[in-house]
Amino acid sequence: MLEIKRPVSAALSPEQVTAISETCSRFRATKGGLLPALHEVQRLCGNWLPLEALKLVSQGMDITYPYLYGVLSFYTMFSTQPRGKYIIRICESPQCHILGVDNLVEVLKADLGIEVGETTGDGLFTLEHTACLGVCEVAPAMQINEVVHGRLTADRVKGILADYRAGKAPDFRQLRRTTNALSDYPPSPDEVVLLANVDQIDPMSLEEYQARGGYEGLKKALTMTPVEVVNVVKDSGLRGRGGAGFPTGLKWSFTQPSPVFPKYIVCNADEGEPGTIKDRYIMEGDPHKLIEGITIAGYAVGASMGYIYCRGEYYLSMYRLNAAIQAAEAAGLLGDKILGTDFSFRIQVQTGGGSYVCGEETALIESIQGQRGNPRVKPPFPGQVGVWYKPTIVNNVESLSNVPSIVVKGAEWYKAKGTQDTPGTKIMQVVGHVNKPGIVEANLGMTLQQLIDKYGGGVREGHKIKSVQPGGASVGFFLPEHLNTVIEHGALAKVAGGLGSGTMMVMDETTCIIDVVKCLLQFFQHESCGFCLPCRRGTRVLYELICKVASFQATQADLDRMYNLSKIMVESANCALGWSPHSFIKTTMERFKEEYDAHLAGNCPCGVCKAEAHGH
Repeated sequence: MLEIKRPVSAALSPEQVTAISETCSRFRATKGGLLPALHEVQRLCGNWLPLEALKLVSQGMDITYPYLYGVLSFYTMFSTQPRGKYIIRICESPQCHILGVDNLVEVLKADLGIEVGETTGDGLFTLEHTACLGVCEVAPAMQINEVVHGRLTADRVKGILADYRAGKAPDFRQLRRTTNALSDYPPSPDEVVLLANVDQIDPMSLEEYQARGGYEGLKKALTMTPVEVVNVVKDSGLRGRGGAGFPTGLKWSFTQPSPVFPKYIVCNADEGEPGTIKDRYIMEGDPHKLIEGITIAGYAVGASMGYIYCRGEYYLSMYRLNAAIQAAEAAGLLGDKILGTDFSFRIQVQTGGGSYVCGEETALIESIQGQRGNPRVKPPFPGQVGVWYKPTIVNNVESLSNVPSIVVKGAEWYKAKGTQDTPGTKIMQVVGHVNKPGIVEANLGMTLQQLIDKYGGGVREGHKIKSVQPGGASVGFFLPEHLNTVIEHGALAKVAGGLGSGTMMVMDETTCIIDVVKCLLQFFQHESCGFCLPCRRGTRVLYELICKVASFQATQADLDRMYNLSKIMVESANCALGWSPHSFIKTTMERFKEEYDAHLAGNCPCGVCKAEAHGH
């Protein structure tokens, strides 16, 4: 059972009481202000939320304490227990896992003298596990407060801790970038659309963005009718770049004629899918492109307000997005009567609280409204009943960032890129056991093998590819024989894979498939929102069963139960999180049957799983 910890009491200084009251007053006047207020109050209290602070928030935000506690307890980034000055979040995603992060956890525990979930005696460090940090190109990685530290080794971990102890904590706002520059990767052979400005301009400079054609798309859109803007995006064939691949312009066309106002645009920037790192490059490296795309979308459907729901770990992204919004407002590119027209539009950055399921569009909407991130039952869909129960368009960062160029250059220009099934360019991510993990923007239509060899630098020297999971954590596992599959929605789906977010996790022959499936199932059972029984209980049972397999205690009946249960979850769970395990369970059981059989017989061919292993 889940352990419920009572909020701990702590005396607040008069200055803290005043600051908390002012924070609540400010955010109470803002629709959707609860989660941002909790983040600010937690910062004021030193990385946690004591009982006294929660009571002040309850009074100041005019919400009952039980409701407040019910919301904050849903999100992993809030704590009602004391924490250290520096919170170390060590990533346990599959990408970090296969690169040895478990060994680094032991290094951290030994150096700090604490277990995961504990705080050092001097109150300096708290050690926590976290899901994917969105920096898989520098895996294994950890985050200390706002700053990511990647390419970790035992010596590097010790050196980083020594710097923090010596008072040398970096300021995330002063970092040029958090991970890699695009110059670290092979150049794209194609005309880049989304990453053209990244590392080429100062992301904090509106002037530099405009000097490279920035906001020309918005200016052109405002000379067109809203229906014309919708049609050019529809005719371009742009499909959603967040995973499902639904046609963007078609989605807009459902909401545009609605007579119900106000309408909203929601940008899904909750990049929580393990292995997905692409949206961060746009938000950190070219935030105005996203702001422009959202504003055009608002004009096209008649919306007056936009939200960017950004995952809470992306501190630099939020900082630069807020700066871009302020600069655009000052230049008359956002706000009232944009560029002298009758169109008014505003954008608000909304901070997530640490919940993968909030990447699902209706769970994200619930979170914006200051609620637990439980996905809604659909229909109705957000296009008719979305945020604040009004018509809402939900698109992800990459989708919206394509819009300015499509408006300027036209639908035919965009359709000429990519494939008939999936037009355009795509930011693709190749991570895991490759020589050059990272990203590339290229026309869709290359093969997986080409992506891995040309842009990932090939599999690690001296090794060979065992499997690739294309599209993200919720799709099937490929064998080497599948690597000539073209990267597009249709072709990948035919081989039980998917384009998804465009991430490709490469695993070499040192990888135990059972161990990776165990890591994935641990992720999904942890991230289940608990709203529906099939997912709430099903993900837990699947994890318990794979732990039996990994510890050589399972039988064929356990494997049959895993398969059948995951299939039932597809048929009965409320949202895609509950549907996700079936694809990778099915494909690994079929394509790596010998490895499952070996574990049933008490042997891990890779030597990764041990008889005493029972999981977390």
